[in-house]
Amino acid sequence: MSEAWLNEIQQQFAAAGIETVDHHPARLLPARQLEIAPHAWAPATALCKQCAMRWAAFWVREAGAGIEAFSCLEKGGGYLILSTRLGEQQPLESIAHLYPAADRPQRHAHDLFGIAFEGQCDSRRWTRHQAWREDEFPLRGDGQAAEPPAPTPPDDSYPFIQASGSAVYEIAVGPVHAGIIEPGHFRFQAVGETVINLEKHLGYVHKGIEKLARGRDLDGLARLAGRVSGDSTVAHSWAACQAAERALAVEPPPRAQLLRAIMAERERVANHLGDIGAICNDVGFAFPHYQLSRLKERLVRDNALLFGHRLMMDRIVPGGVAIDIDSQGADHLFACTQELESEVAKLIEIIERSESLEDRLMTTGRLTPEWAAELGCLGYVGRASGCDFDVRRDAPYAPYHRVTVAVPGYRAGDVAARAKIRADEIGISLGLMRRFVELLEPGEHRLPMPRGRGGEGLGIVDGWRGEIISYLALDTDGRVERFFPRDPSWLNWPALEQLIQGNIVPDFPVCNKSINGSYAGQDL
Repeated sequence: MSEAWLNEIQQQFAAAGIETVDHHPARLLPARQLEIAPHAWAPATALCKQCAMRWAAFWVREAGAGIEAFSCLEKGGGYLILSTRLGEQQPLESIAHLYPAADRPQRHAHDLFGIAFEGQCDSRRWTRHQAWREDEFPLRGDGQAAEPPAPTPPDDSYPFIQASGSAVYEIAVGPVHAGIIEPGHFRFQAVGETVINLEKHLGYVHKGIEKLARGRDLDGLARLAGRVSGDSTVAHSWAACQAAERALAVEPPPRAQLLRAIMAERERVANHLGDIGAICNDVGFAFPHYQLSRLKERLVRDNALLFGHRLMMDRIVPGGVAIDIDSQGADHLFACTQELESEVAKLIEIIERSESLEDRLMTTGRLTPEWAAELGCLGYVGRASGCDFDVRRDAPYAPYHRVTVAVPGYRAGDVAARAKIRADEIGISLGLMRRFVELLEPGEHRLPMPRGRGGEGLGIVDGWRGEIISYLALDTDGRVERFFPRDPSWLNWPALEQLIQGNIVPDFPVCNKSINGSYAGQDL
């Protein structure tokens, strides 16, 4: 964050009587951290909102007998961390009335840590399973959660919002779906075929990521981070490793940074290819689905050839990368991006010339720029609705500071725009890959990490769904004390509930696919 922004915010805080402790040099680079008193939590956040700051993440950690809470905000590529310390059983004022997207992260923190939020309009549990007692908070202390009775009672009593009226009816979809996707429940209220309300309930496959991270070494952390959301294994691993490297003041070699970026862009392209095809398939246009799936398969086979794994899982490690490529591999990668770019361009031309596809996608599932900004939507969801933030361009990290990253943006906010963003990003990513190959120079691809040292770090990278934020605290032995990965889906899932209103029920699948939130990214 620029000194000018920090000074302006501190001046506004001072004028409002809010005292701050400026952690400088910051504990959590590249962000600046201001510590405030608990009673100032909501007023300080309100001032940030007045300054048009985007709310990005919320997490907590144990601090002695109490809790330390963190809220991450961003503007113009600068990050601000507001933090406060709470005594045992001390509540914190909710900020969900200021930033609606903070509602579910706050409920998540309550479910796992027991922290209470004053003024929280929605007190329904979000993450807690029926296997946990009401007075049991799995991330408090070092105790293990009690073994659940067998079998665990089904989580079938979630109090969904009700709608009444003689013409209103409900549709329940999930949590088990017809495909191989993960479980999530969608509850519709509709009149005729028109959706008047949609509410989601996630968390059915809570994995215990935050608990499993405790006590791990850094290599174990990287492996775990790569499994937060399997389709974002590169991006989540990179964010976690970046947090560890910042905590321990380690700068990976330039070659490793370039290889990381090549992998991240390949992950982006593979997922966008699959998504565009799936969007077309959801409205009965199977030809692009088949052809784009073919290209995605070719790409992931090349991943296995070049990096030893189709999804490049466990390829990014603390201090660098686990595998290097030789000059022959670099030449192959360069040539394949050119061939792929040509084939994708032809398919996108066919897609854009289809009048029936245009009729189904344009104006369908429109998310207004105002709602996208209010929710802090990220990646292709935000960029299709006027919010074109991209970490690679706006808060660049190595090696993106060495290149120009083009960021496409639209304001239509419909399914067609979200598909178009994906198509644009494929071409941009393929160009970036070629540029990174050109920048490759001989050198090391991994540095050793210091052992037996504590610290805190913040990893911020741009995954294919958008900004990923990972918080890491290491104990004095260099093992994980606290790990919190914030997937973009925390901010993008709420958009689905807004954009589906007024659409017809048969368009739900394509609206959902155009968002394509990660269930796993939410179900930590």
